Amino acid sequence: MSVRARCVLVAGATSASGDAAVRALRAAGATVVAVGRDAARLGPLGALGARTAVCDLTDEAAVAALSAALRADGVRVDGILHLVGGWRGGGGIAGQSDADYRALEGGLTALRHVSRAFWDDLVAAPAARTAIVSSTAVARPLAGGANYAAVKAAEEAWARAMAQGFAKAADAGASAAALRAASVIFRVRSLAGLEDDLAAAFVGLWDAEASAVNDQVITLGA
Repeated sequence: MSVRARCVLVAGATSASGDAAVRALRAAGATVVAVGRDAARLGPLGALGARTAVCDLTDEAAVAALSAALRADGVRVDGILHLVGGWRGGGGIAGQSDADYRALEGGLTALRHVSRAFWDDLVAAPAARTAIVSSTAVARPLAGGANYAAVKAAEEAWARAMAQGFAKAADAGASAAALRAASVIFRVRSLAGLEDDLAAAFVGLWDAEASAVNDQVITLGA
């Protein structure tokens, strides 16, 4: 089993980690759909052989339209790497502004929209893997990053719920032993400098049985 010939959607692909992921996936023989808001920044990913799509992943209707367009072209998604997010912090508890929280919340909103829109594809895939990038701050939240840690904790809860959903779907299938999809959480203290490690770890998820990695938290750069 490998990622070769799988179709993987990289959500929030216009970053250093997105570039690394696209390169690693393409080198491993995967088809890649790179999604972001900025067409110009998606251009280099298209040059790497990825199919690119401009989409605001916090817009539910836009994500549904993207999913429908891919299906109309015969594209079925076997994996999702969720890279939508960012950092805002500082000022202790009193300094955790609503503006910062709403900006950070976009990562959770995008995760919800994308996972729902492509859920049927993932459950039906012969080998599906999804992953989010979370933070070690979830295990040790600090006052200056309370908004950030709270949103990351919520994203982890959603990813773990996906893991249970994959297991439930497998139990309801014709073969109860056939868990084929897995949802994984990667935690980092900082993603800077770990982009290639993240890409390799994500690609490597297809080398393991789904049951071995589903609902796992993997810390990178520990």
